[in-house]
Amino acid sequence: MEQVSFTGFMNEVIEELRREGRYSTAHIYKYALYAVTGFVGGGEIFFGALTRHWLKRFECHIEGLQRSYNTISTYVRVLRAVYNRAVDRELIRGEFRLFAGMKTGVYTERKLAVTAGQMKQLLKTDHCKEFPAAVSKSQDFLALMLLLQGMPFVDLAHLRKCDLNGDLLVCHRRKTGTELCVKVVPEAMRLIERYRNTDPSSPYLLDILDAGQEDESAFYGYCERLRELNRNLSLLPALCGMKGLKVSSYTARHTWATLAKYCQVPEEIISEGLGHSSLEVTRTYLKSFEGNELAKANRIIIDYIYLGRKNLWRMA
Repeated sequence: MEQVSFTGFMNEVIEELRREGRYSTAHIYKYALYAVTGFVGGGEIFFGALTRHWLKRFECHIEGLQRSYNTISTYVRVLRAVYNRAVDRELIRGEFRLFAGMKTGVYTERKLAVTAGQMKQLLKTDHCKEFPAAVSKSQDFLALMLLLQGMPFVDLAHLRKCDLNGDLLVCHRRKTGTELCVKVVPEAMRLIERYRNTDPSSPYLLDILDAGQEDESAFYGYCERLRELNRNLSLLPALCGMKGLKVSSYTARHTWATLAKYCQVPEEIISEGLGHSSLEVTRTYLKSFEGNELAKANRIIIDYIYLGRKNLWRMA
C-alpha cells in the first residue's frame, strides 16, 4: 500500500476543524502536531512509522519534557483520533489496539473547589479599592460565575443580550449545547448591570468580548480574556491574605457543585444546575424538576457563602 503522510493528513484535519468553526479543538490538534514534529526533529512522518514502540517512545519523550499527565493524555488522544479518522476514510488499514496501554485518561491533580469560608473571603469587597482595577474586575467575574449557578467563563463571556429576559437567563452551553436556565438573583443582577455591554452594535450582554471579531479571531480574543482572568485571579488570594490558595476560572463552578453536595442538594438538581449533558434516561428524569427548584439550590449556596448559614436541602 502507498505510504500516507500522517503529518500531512493531520494538517488537513486541523483545517477541516477550522472550517467547521471548531477553533478550540483545532488549537489543541495544532499543539499535538508541534509535539510530534518536535519529537522527530521536524520533517514529514508517515503512518507506517506509528508503531506501538514509536508511540511509547513519543510518550516517554513528552514525559521527559516534564509535561503533566493530562497534557500527555491529550496529545495521545489527539493522535488516536487522527489515526482512527484515517482508518475510517480507508486511507490506511489500521492496527488493532495500537494505542492500548498508553496514557489516555484524565487526572485531577489538585482540588479545584474552595470552602464556603474561603470563597467568602475571596469575594469580600472591604479592601477591593486597594486592589488593582483588573483584579477587582476579575473578582467580580468570579462572584458572578458563582451566583449564576457556577457558570463557566466561556458561557459567561458569550452571553447575549437576548438571553436575559427580566430576571430569567436562558442560554446554551458552549461546550455541550445543553440549555441552561438561571433565575438571576439580585446580587448577580447588580454585577450584570455594572458590566452590561452598552455598545448597541454588540450582541453580547457583558463587556468582555469585542463585537467586531469573528470566527477564529473571536476564539483567540476569548482566549486572551481567559488568560487575563486567570492571571488576575491567581493574584487574588494573596491580596485577600490567603497565600498558598490556588484560584482560577474553574473555582466558582467546582465550588458551587461541591457546596451544593455538602448542603445535600440532590445530584440530579446539581447536574441540571450546571447544565451538564447526561444519559437520555437522566435527562428525562430531570424534566420533572421545575425552575424554582434550581433557584432554591442556588439560594442555599449563596446564603451559605455570604451569610454563613448552612441550610440543608428539603424537598417540598
